[in-house]
Amino acid sequence: MRSEQRSPRWGLCSLSLLAWLLVLLPVQVLSQSCVWYGECGMNPEGKRYNCKYTGLPIPLPKDGYDLMQELCPGLFFDNVSICCDVQQLQTLKNNLQLPLQFLSRCPSCFYNLINLFCELTCSPHQVDFLNVTNTVPYYDPVTKKNKTSITELQYYIGESFANAMYNACKDVEAPSSNDKALGLLCGKDAKDCNATNWIEYMFSKNNGQTPFSIIPIFSDISVRGMSPMNNATKGCNESTDNVTGPCSCQDCSLVCGPKPQPPPPPAPWLLLGLDAMYVIMWIAYMGFLLVFFAVIFGVWCYRKRHFVSEYTPIDSNIAFSVNSRHDNGEASCGERLGERFENCLRLTFMSWGAFCVRNPRPVVLFSLVFIAMCCSGMMYMKITTNPVDLWSSPSSQARKEKQYFDTHFGPFFRTEQLIIRAPHSKPHIYSPYPSGADVPFGPPLDKDILYQVLDLQNAIENITASYDNETVMLKDICLAPLAPYNNNCTILSVLNYFQNSYSVLNHSVGDEFFVYADYHTHFLYCVRAPASLNDTSELHDPCLGTFGGPVFPWLVLGGYDDENYNNATALVITFPVQNYYNETHKLMRALAWEKEFISFVKNYQNSNLTISFSAERSIEDEINRESNSDISTVLISYAVMFLYISIALGHIRSCNRFLVDSKISLGIAGILIVLSSVACSLGIFSYFGIPLTLIVIEVIPFLVLAVGVDNIFIIVQTFQRDERLPGETLDKQIGRILGDVAPSILLSSFSETVAFFLGTLSTMPAVRTFSLFAGMAVFIDFLLQITCFISLLGLDIKRQERNQMDILCCIKGGEEESGVQHSESILLLFFKDLYSPCLLKDWLRPIVISLFVGLLSFSIAVAHKVEIGLDQSLSMPDDSYVMDYLHYLSKYLHAGPPVYFVLEEGHNYTSLEGQNMVCGGVGCNNNSLVQQVFTAAEIDSYTRIGFPPSSWIDDYFDWVKPQSSCCRVYNTTGQFCNASVVDVSCMRCRPLTEEGKQRPQGGNFIKFLPMFLSDNPNPKCGKGGHAAYSSAVNFINNNSDVGATYFMTYHTVLKTSADFIDAMKKARIIADNITETMGIKEKNYRVFPYSVFYVFYEQYLTIVHDTIFNLSVSLGSIFLVTTVLLGSEVWAAVMVSITIAMILVNMFGIMWLWSISLNAVSLVNLVMSCGISVEFCSHVTRAFTVSTKGSRAERAQEALSRMGSSVFSGITLTKFAGIVVLFFSKSQIFQIFYFRMYLAMVVLGAAHGLIFLPVMLSYIGPSINKAKTRAAQERYKGTERERLLYF
Repeated sequence: MRSEQRSPRWGLCSLSLLAWLLVLLPVQVLSQSCVWYGECGMNPEGKRYNCKYTGLPIPLPKDGYDLMQELCPGLFFDNVSICCDVQQLQTLKNNLQLPLQFLSRCPSCFYNLINLFCELTCSPHQVDFLNVTNTVPYYDPVTKKNKTSITELQYYIGESFANAMYNACKDVEAPSSNDKALGLLCGKDAKDCNATNWIEYMFSKNNGQTPFSIIPIFSDISVRGMSPMNNATKGCNESTDNVTGPCSCQDCSLVCGPKPQPPPPPAPWLLLGLDAMYVIMWIAYMGFLLVFFAVIFGVWCYRKRHFVSEYTPIDSNIAFSVNSRHDNGEASCGERLGERFENCLRLTFMSWGAFCVRNPRPVVLFSLVFIAMCCSGMMYMKITTNPVDLWSSPSSQARKEKQYFDTHFGPFFRTEQLIIRAPHSKPHIYSPYPSGADVPFGPPLDKDILYQVLDLQNAIENITASYDNETVMLKDICLAPLAPYNNNCTILSVLNYFQNSYSVLNHSVGDEFFVYADYHTHFLYCVRAPASLNDTSELHDPCLGTFGGPVFPWLVLGGYDDENYNNATALVITFPVQNYYNETHKLMRALAWEKEFISFVKNYQNSNLTISFSAERSIEDEINRESNSDISTVLISYAVMFLYISIALGHIRSCNRFLVDSKISLGIAGILIVLSSVACSLGIFSYFGIPLTLIVIEVIPFLVLAVGVDNIFIIVQTFQRDERLPGETLDKQIGRILGDVAPSILLSSFSETVAFFLGTLSTMPAVRTFSLFAGMAVFIDFLLQITCFISLLGLDIKRQERNQMDILCCIKGGEEESGVQHSESILLLFFKDLYSPCLLKDWLRPIVISLFVGLLSFSIAVAHKVEIGLDQSLSMPDDSYVMDYLHYLSKYLHAGPPVYFVLEEGHNYTSLEGQNMVCGGVGCNNNSLVQQVFTAAEIDSYTRIGFPPSSWIDDYFDWVKPQSSCCRVYNTTGQFCNASVVDVSCMRCRPLTEEGKQRPQGGNFIKFLPMFLSDNPNPKCGKGGHAAYSSAVNFINNNSDVGATYFMTYHTVLKTSADFIDAMKKARIIADNITETMGIKEKNYRVFPYSVFYVFYEQYLTIVHDTIFNLSVSLGSIFLVTTVLLGSEVWAAVMVSITIAMILVNMFGIMWLWSISLNAVSLVNLVMSCGISVEFCSHVTRAFTVSTKGSRAERAQEALSRMGSSVFSGITLTKFAGIVVLFFSKSQIFQIFYFRMYLAMVVLGAAHGLIFLPVMLSYIGPSINKAKTRAAQERYKGTERERLLYF
């Protein structure tokens, strides 16, 4: 009953609903109306117009169903009534190929884009948002009917739809170009692209793809009765279906989350607002002064109260001085052992010296035979000039990585580069027609200048060289990435925007009144879209280079501000040339062409152009030329030292006896012995195939002269001061003298030899080679001096005793003398009577200690501020053309060097898991290799990675998609069919199924990869991998598996050594993190970064550690040898080591003051200064330990008096004379690393050895050895020397 009562109401409602439906139905039917259907007519470029049609949508023939499902699945419903036919669908597919290849890596982006074009082309509701504004009549010869072709159309698009589509696509990467995909699809740089101008470009007939003008009108509300197309969109962080995931982090910033932020730079270490080291060392120095002077004052008061002055002569009637207590008690076991060792050395050298004087001819002859045998090895001598061998150890990480890269991918190409300026041209203004702001153009972008640059470029292409009867041109050795299909050389030049063609450069469109487009227009377009195949101006000229790749503006232009490339003040032209690994003949052909290239550009004359240039071989050539040009400077330096030594060795008592008393011939013999020791060292190691370096040739003679000449002066001057004992023959006298001085010479020489040989533990080739050759040269020099030189000294003394002239030994002198009289030189008297007593005065000694500790404190405070690295320009001569090139390269450089992230052999690319670890597209891991490099590029100021990586695997996945026209094979042969080929037998590689749309895995991955790597890019398929990736993938196992691969990007601009070092360090951190997150550490393969400069800069990552290690080892060895050879005088060895350490630390202070950086050259010099410092310190210290004077101060004074003059004249004056000449060298590296550092080491060594060390010994020197004292008393008992020693 209740239901019956409700039924009338239900019936009424039903009628009402039906009435509303009847009202709405006509509206729905009316809105289903088309504006076109089918194609008719053709534009001048051969592209088809659409036919005007205003009827209802027409059901699609069934043969178009597959196309409709592939392109516009959203319209595939009911009977598929739409406003396009099958041919229009095919045209749509063809036109979408390029966007598909670049944007389909982000499915939601491509979903929105294809929605835009499907609604335009086929929507059954076209009349709502399309308005035809221009048509032309057309007669169809097939149907013989009159039709109307649409030539202009308005497309009303929802503004929110346009923005959403742009936002979904703006981050999508184009891996092969290290840029955003919109940079290739928007007609301008990706940074300047937005929703409006992107859609306007796609619909502009000037883009070369659209057959007629489509004018987009953006609005979210109805305009002029039109309802804008405002379909639902997908954000890049949304999935388009249940199978496909959202876009990857690399292609969608929304997926990534907030942009990574670089860590803050480390805060400077400050105390009281100042550098902490300054404050700490200042406080430490002040504390030292306070304690030191307090102790000095306390000791002075104590001595005043209890003892007499330390300088009072020891006498039985006076109380003992502070240090005279050594006379009491028995000698300790250590002292007796030291005395026996000392006595053993003395007796051995005494006997040996007497033997050499008695038998001069056999000794000299044996020495000459030994020298000849050693020097004969120089026939096998090899000199290394290859910078890689000079600066990088074969076992270093960078060297191994370079070897791996060269082996698997081929060596990095050789670079020939020009930087061109137009100094006499002025900027000009380009005024676009019909409207637009004036655009300034830099001087080198004047058309006349571009003509002249093109002339130069063509002339370089035609340079002909000859090698091994073969003609070599650029085309024979250049990098041609598309060979053999396209043999054009890669020439990175702004003129390649015009295909290196005069006609294209001169191409313009206009009338008799106005120029609508010319080279200015084309340039402005190409710098924003360098990969474009058709500019949007009236010219329609391509931007792609003739070699088939894009020319990025930052590589070919210089001197512009921000990204205003039109303001460029320099043009950069780069000719990449093939490099060759283990193919000497091909490499020599390239070198021959480079030689002609250098000669041609040097002699090229054009007053309108200023050209700076460099070839790959330039730096090595200039280093060799510099070495040859500095030979004269080095020879003059040695000649000055030789002259000084020859004259200074003699002691002339009168003008009449000048040639009798002179030691010119002995000095020359001594110098020849020193140089022979160097030659012997070179010969010995040449026997073993160890190559020389320029550092060895330039530095070791200087070092051995310092060591050897010092020893010569000590021997000769000791003899000149000695008086022959009654009844003593010459051989016994020289033997006795050698017994006194040879242990000191042995101490210094053996200390240096051991220190240098231990320097071979260094991993730096320059340091290791230097240490090896230096250690052997010093050791052989010592052997020759105690053999050959002693015999020659005996012969020279006999000549002098016979009153025969020096050099002219057959002629007798004017004045007869009974024999050689002992004498004391002016320098000896100065040290003995004036300098030593003055230096060791009570009031001066504390001042000396204070000053030297102050200098040490300063050096410690600034040591960490010494810069690391070597400015490349320093290795060039001042007049080198490369100097000019390096200057302008730094000024105009806008791109950093390429860097390759190499994934070593062993990774499985055929599995989904393995692919996800590497790729950067949809479904890839958020911490994949490509993604991590991409993230690093987001914070380029910190990581120094400038661009996202080019990813062959992501481009391969886009290329192989069945929706794309890229991957096709002949259905008969299965061979690859390029997208540009029109052949019905070409079919898709993979079926258009859900499975086919997935990434290829297993055998399919390997099957199609070689096709991708051999495919040349073309307008129908821009993803071909031949140009970009032909060398990026290394196949193994007969091309059945993928081995090592690389992913390339660029560093940011690097100018200083610090920039290069930091870039390498950061790249390695990134690669190590990738290796760790991929979980492949345990699988014996890894990811590593490689750039061409790493092998040169790796040394700087560890140079601080290497410096500390090398100098510590040298100091440690000097301490041990000194302890042993001084007869277990541990404290004396400590004194020597402390002094040498102070010299080394002070060297760092000088390096900071004089702007000398820490590198392999300066490290070699520091190791050498460690050796030379031994000469300054060991002789004085040994003289102190063997002195039998009563107090430390007296012993220090005697030691300084005995050895100071020999050290000063033997090292300081000799080296100073030679160093001054180096100041006039043309080479900057000589001026900075040799003149400055040599001068510093000689001045510091002399100051510490002859000022600081005697004062320190006078305070805290080792106590006197009682056993040595008593032995000396016994030895000289009853002789004149007893009185000299003890009174």
